[in-house]
Amino acid sequence: MHFSIPETESRSGDSGGSAYVAYNIHVNGVLHCRVRYSQLLGLHEQFGKTHCLGAARLSTETQQVPTEEVSLEVLLSNGQKVLVNVLTSDQTEDVLEAVAAKLDLPDDLIGYFSLFLVREKEDGAFSFVRKLQEFELPYVSVTSLRSQEYKIVLRKSYWDSAYDDDVMENRVGLNLLYAQTVSDIERGWILVTKEQHRQLKSLQEKVSKKEFLRLAQTLRHYGYLRFDACVADFPEKDCPVVVSAGNSELSLQLRLPGQQLREGSFRVTRMRCWRVTSSVPLPSGSTSSPGRGRGEVRLELAFEYLMSKDRLQWVTITSPQAIMMSICLQSMVDELMVKKSGGSIRKMLRRRVGGTLRRSDSQQAVKSPPLLESPDATRESMVKLSSKLSAVSLRGIGSPSTDASASDVHGNFAFEGIGDEDL
Repeated sequence: MHFSIPETESRSGDSGGSAYVAYNIHVNGVLHCRVRYSQLLGLHEQFGKTHCLGAARLSTETQQVPTEEVSLEVLLSNGQKVLVNVLTSDQTEDVLEAVAAKLDLPDDLIGYFSLFLVREKEDGAFSFVRKLQEFELPYVSVTSLRSQEYKIVLRKSYWDSAYDDDVMENRVGLNLLYAQTVSDIERGWILVTKEQHRQLKSLQEKVSKKEFLRLAQTLRHYGYLRFDACVADFPEKDCPVVVSAGNSELSLQLRLPGQQLREGSFRVTRMRCWRVTSSVPLPSGSTSSPGRGRGEVRLELAFEYLMSKDRLQWVTITSPQAIMMSICLQSMVDELMVKKSGGSIRKMLRRRVGGTLRRSDSQQAVKSPPLLESPDATRESMVKLSSKLSAVSLRGIGSPSTDASASDVHGNFAFEGIGDEDL
């Protein structure tokens, strides 16, 4: 959560129509609500154990959203629509439970899935804005954007494909994974050769969903989340890249001048720390007062990477989805730490005080996606830059240009030292 520069505005109903300073509260880069300073202090005071509930209540009160039952549309990865009845005041977990009930997904598998806010592009592809946080109100989050482009999508929330085994034992879980994987292959998120494509289609024709997923698990970028094209300073300044997150790494697909499409991989365990910075540049020669005449917010994700045994180097990615990338890094680290401690990501659903979960009156089956289309002949094969990054000439990039305080830096508890023999 971060705060934008305050703006002065006059609200109808105020005594004498007087103007006051309003603070915009953004949750992961999207406007959540506007509050007075007194409300901001109240939120800050509650930001301890009750910060989630306080933030949720303050959103609803600021936007004056009445608590009532509404229908909310949630999409599956294959575009299938699931309509659930929820309250406008329901938080993310409430809506997730409603979707699971509608699909007849068992309670103990709900924790393996999450809700994501996405923007549907003209070609029908999804651009991921953020993972909906626990304290958010999904109905308010999507409707406050006042655009039909924004949707809520259900997608698996873990990175390690070993957890697929838990989900695949259930019919609904299997169908959800299968639909997501077919969709990712069709989008080109999962990298498939012509022979692998033929094998996958053959398994589809036999309706061998588990075997299909077993083969898909061996493919490059299986289970990854792909972001829109952006810019990085690796391996050179202002390099156009496509970033994907998954399998405990960030993957950068890039094309160097006169060369084939290439890929570089940055392992999460070699990132000492990372940070997200934002800036709003003033137009050239502008003398506008703060908060006026500013351009779009520029977001950067910078991480300090262990290139060799004794050399750390900052790598910076400039993207409107930088916050989402940071959330992915943190969730990968959290998952690694749980696994390292011998724990499990299986989350037993918490029960409501004074009642049981709302169950749906009618279930909805997950539709089986159509057979894979023929592979795109224009899609290029990709040469790996080597997972150790030794095949590319690395330039001294230095630290990010935007200073940030220590509190803005995310330390990585999964960071591991390496020896030269590992490179």
